[in-house]
Amino acid sequence: MKETDKSPIMHNAAEPGTLYLCATPIGNLGDITERVLRTLESVDLIAAEDTRNTLRLLNHFGIKKPLTSYHEYNKYTKAEELVTKLHRGASIAVVTDAGTPAISDPGEVIVAMCLEQGIRVTSLPGACALITALTMSGMPARRFCFEGFLPTDKKERRYILTQLQREERTTILYEAPHHLRGTLQELYDNLGDRRITLCRELTKKFEEALPMTLASAIEYYGVNEPRGEYVLVLAGADRAALEEEKRRNFEEMTLEEHMALYTDQGLSRKDAMKKVAADRGVSKRDIYRELMDQ
Repeated sequence: MKETDKSPIMHNAAEPGTLYLCATPIGNLGDITERVLRTLESVDLIAAEDTRNTLRLLNHFGIKKPLTSYHEYNKYTKAEELVTKLHRGASIAVVTDAGTPAISDPGEVIVAMCLEQGIRVTSLPGACALITALTMSGMPARRFCFEGFLPTDKKERRYILTQLQREERTTILYEAPHHLRGTLQELYDNLGDRRITLCRELTKKFEEALPMTLASAIEYYGVNEPRGEYVLVLAGADRAALEEEKRRNFEEMTLEEHMALYTDQGLSRKDAMKKVAADRGVSKRDIYRELMDQ
């Protein structure tokens, strides 16, 4: 996206009744932006995922502002309190422990609540682990999907893994070191041996991006201890392989079963023949002739 105005827009003070989503560093403190620092200095209140972590950040930059906790376990009740303050004219910044609020973070709750009630929300760009990992992974970046942490609920986790079997886009996941081995094995068991780049310690001294396959990653971490927070950048499913699998599945049906698949959905016999012919990679005339010969 091109800038139409070459002169930067500088806001010196937070505006009353506005919610600011402030991206904070994911490791390297040098990644915080000047705009975020100015905003944190000028808002009335900072809502933080962990006030202890945020206090260390603020102390580093010499910023003294009131803090309140806003996290996964109070995201609804605290959001209501903060929205009330915004209605009364307070300016509030939301920060997560690392990265951009609302990405794998309860920030999305207060944003939705503010927008529903006509409160202005603005996001101050900055560090984001998923984008950082994607750009250094060597994987296709034109189309991608973000899954964050896989669900802990077993049924929901199986559903997501089943969906990923046919996902052609590059997929990005987050994982903690103590769950990495199990997750790699699950991905291999459900998706096969795809390419993966394991990114860890992003923007820090021991930053790594390890391109390999799922099988080799399982072998590698069988002897090496996972360390640091991981971003997994996983290759999408191969389209040609999916089409071949789909074609084989259709060929295992009888022609009558294949036709019934579409006529039971309400398609006319003529339209069903078109669909069946496309599925089997033959002409509609071939399907018609075979049906007539039966």
